[in-house]
Amino acid sequence: MAIASLVLGIVSVVLSVFGGSLIGLPVGIVGVIMGVLAKKKTPENGMATAGLVCSIIGTAVSGLVFVACVGCASCYGTAINGAVSSLY
Repeated sequence: MAIASLVLGIVSVVLSVFGGSLIGLPVGIVGVIMGVLAKKKTPENGMATAGLVCSIIGTAVSGLVFVACVGCASCYGTAINGAVSSLY
């Protein structure tokens, strides 16, 4: 489970950086869950710790990117609506 957590964490970070935050967020959450389970099984496992850390970072970055994208889309929609309504 430690290797899966590490792989999911890395995939989550990569997806969040390259615009796949909608996919990176659930992947990161699954990675966190698998990292916690691996840490419970063998507490001294360094790979489980690395997977947990990478998954937490990937989840946080994906969440921030998603919120920023929603905010930008909202501002863009408001600006377009204001521009169109000023024409009439």
